[in-house]
Amino acid sequence: MDFNSFKNDLAKLIKYNSVQTSPAENAPFGEQNAECLKEFLALASSFGFQTKNYEGYAGEVVFGNGKDLGILCHLDIVPAGDKTLWNSDPFTLTEKDGKLFGRGVLDDKGPALIILYALKELKDKGFVPKRKIRLILGCNEETGWGCIEYLKNHDLMCEEGFSPDSDFPVIYAEKGIVHAKLFFDCDKSLLSVKGGTAYNMVCDKVEALCPVNEKLLKKYDLSFLDGKIISTGKTAHGSLPHKGKNAILKILPYFEDMGLLDKSVRQNLFENASGILNYFDDSGNLTLSPDVISLENGKLAVIIDIRYPALMDFEKVKREIDKIAPNEILSHQKSLYTDKNSKLVKTLCSVYNDVCKEEKSPIAIGGGTYARALKNGVAYGPCFKQEDTVCHEINEYFKVEDVKKAFDVYVKAIVLLTEKE
Repeated sequence: MDFNSFKNDLAKLIKYNSVQTSPAENAPFGEQNAECLKEFLALASSFGFQTKNYEGYAGEVVFGNGKDLGILCHLDIVPAGDKTLWNSDPFTLTEKDGKLFGRGVLDDKGPALIILYALKELKDKGFVPKRKIRLILGCNEETGWGCIEYLKNHDLMCEEGFSPDSDFPVIYAEKGIVHAKLFFDCDKSLLSVKGGTAYNMVCDKVEALCPVNEKLLKKYDLSFLDGKIISTGKTAHGSLPHKGKNAILKILPYFEDMGLLDKSVRQNLFENASGILNYFDDSGNLTLSPDVISLENGKLAVIIDIRYPALMDFEKVKREIDKIAPNEILSHQKSLYTDKNSKLVKTLCSVYNDVCKEEKSPIAIGGGTYARALKNGVAYGPCFKQEDTVCHEINEYFKVEDVKKAFDVYVKAIVLLTEKE
């Protein structure tokens, strides 16, 4: 890999704040999103690959002919949050201390570009795949999967492949994902409350307009600014709530002590009073992260991110949510469960172990990737260690050594998956 060229090309992608915004012509998820897709496809075209732009919903880079092998990535991102908390501009790729920093560098612009460079490496060396490799670039992975729905509705989806949007050695199971809005009674003197920027990010800031008690502000480490009570925390991926500090949890005891809210709200959302967190299987335990909070029609509205075990039935999850509070299901993604002994899983795991000189086994995660959109799919990298899984966090980074190592893994994996029909 020509790392300097890779870094320059990645900078061109990172500069786009490709969160979902208002739609425009051929930009269903916002203009920055659409421009980022065009940038990527133009680069792939300059490498000599056939490309397609599906009306701004998704894009595709094609290499070879035969039975499809899908490699599913995404170019949209979650909000950068408070830019003052970043050590560098989140939309300017910055290299420091052996790491590349920027929003989307790990999730998922960096991995998408690594795959493109892997395909270029093989093409330049004269490799001719006996399958059609389809690098699919979604533009709505973080906030709704409208890109996947478009591909399915137009009969453009692959049946088999992988998504480089998670961890190594290979992910055979992903928990189901539910986003639900719960409604709780509150006192009318709670005039406004607002916190959280995305359904799948731990809330790092809440602002509330309500009666003020300086002693309680100090007790719960809250601040008062411009007439509002401020609760601050630390964001993290919604599937890993333990890595963050939830600003909602921090402010709820204040509401309780001021008589604005019953303590059962906090107990149900954070202390497992309902028992919903008691479910688990080999994909892990159920997690619940309250990520967005607001007032709606005099009710406290809290949007929760639930990741439920892969073998658990959604209807059972729904019954448990109903026990907590009146609610509205905003979205649901079914779980992924691929046989650990399948050829796809075994091949990808063996490639990882061979390149990295390790002996690891397939694993399950709480995160959700495009892999679950495939009939036979898995998530595959790019993260090598749990502590380096910093998706959705402030100062998101990708280690330079891991970029290069992931490139080696993907090159070998693509060869083994496509050298035969």
